Amino acid sequence: MRLYKQVKRGAPGYKTAAWWADFSVNGQRFRISTDTDNKTDAGKLAKNKESQAMQGKLSATSQSFARLTFTEAAEKYLTSRKLELQASSLTKETQLLVKLKEYFGPTRLNRISAEQILNFREWRAATCGPALVNMEVGVLRRILKRGKLWHSMADDVKPLKEPSTIGRALTPDQKTALLEAAALKPEWETAYFATVLALNTTMAGYEVRGLRWSDVDLLNDTLTIRKGKTRARERVIPLTPDALEVLVQLRKRAESFGEVEPEHYVFASFKPVGRFHGKEIVEHRLLGFNPTKPIGSWKKAWGKLTAKAGLPGLRFHDLRHHSITELAESGASEQTIKAIAGHVSQRMLDRYSHIRLEAKRSALEALSTNPGSINSGNLSNRVTGIPGNHGNRESLSGYPVTAIDEGR
Repeated sequence: MRLYKQVKRGAPGYKTAAWWADFSVNGQRFRISTDTDNKTDAGKLAKNKESQAMQGKLSATSQSFARLTFTEAAEKYLTSRKLELQASSLTKETQLLVKLKEYFGPTRLNRISAEQILNFREWRAATCGPALVNMEVGVLRRILKRGKLWHSMADDVKPLKEPSTIGRALTPDQKTALLEAAALKPEWETAYFATVLALNTTMAGYEVRGLRWSDVDLLNDTLTIRKGKTRARERVIPLTPDALEVLVQLRKRAESFGEVEPEHYVFASFKPVGRFHGKEIVEHRLLGFNPTKPIGSWKKAWGKLTAKAGLPGLRFHDLRHHSITELAESGASEQTIKAIAGHVSQRMLDRYSHIRLEAKRSALEALSTNPGSINSGNLSNRVTGIPGNHGNRESLSGYPVTAIDEGR
């Protein structure tokens, strides 16, 4: 192994120096910057890199990738993922990278430390929940793995503990209030359509945004949720009348802007424009309609309409939980729930099993209040038919033996 010092000159009178390591492993040459001008520290870092190379954890390609800025590495990562992910999943990965780019943007990948990642988590936790933070760090982890950098910090960065709640189900009155509120204003139309579709299909928000017209069959009243490259991971969902009506309205809206192609998005990107009279919108139009791009979000409209419905804090994802809860209450089997909703964790299935049991219990309890059902008044007429009762002839449930005898 050879260590040498390299000096880079920048602005007049300004220069930086760093020690580089030059070594070969199994005929492959590595020239790696240690990013330090301290020779002792450089020697230790160089030996560590050589050890990684001997274990197959280092490659010339990964080293080239590791020297990119985070923003450059993120773009290369997304390009490579295009062949591996569906459009909806790729959109989600892109969204998860927004705050990461804001925080790490110009930092070279090989200079990101565990301490910086922990600081990023603390910064993000001030404005969002642990689940989203974990997803963002998950993307960062995948990028660092590609640069063969994650293993050195994996033990220091553990996932944040997420709340044990699995979602929120609405009462019938809350569901009615939500739908009525969402239908109040034209500017909430897209959020209303998405709400109805989610409640009637178990679709998650990213699945709704990623839906294309090639996935919708209006003739046979079905839609297909595609995940992965194989048909085995697809799920076909029959459309309820409400879901069908929403898709028909969305189709009409798309056709008003031009020809609709199979690859076009059902929830296409657009710019809403309103004409106000005071604080009230008196006219609402859609400009910049682009069916080749999915809509970014209906977050602002969602926040306003849920507040109007008296349901502040309700997440759009809770609609998926609610619709699966209704499936469970209907007595649907776990196999049917999975066929409609796709992946459902065991924790959720255990919860839904409890819901089904409670639904059955409520149904059975209703029988005891129906006219003509068995009650304490006519139970005595059948008491002697209970096995093992003949040994106790005095009384049962307060009834004298004569009453029992007369019932023989």
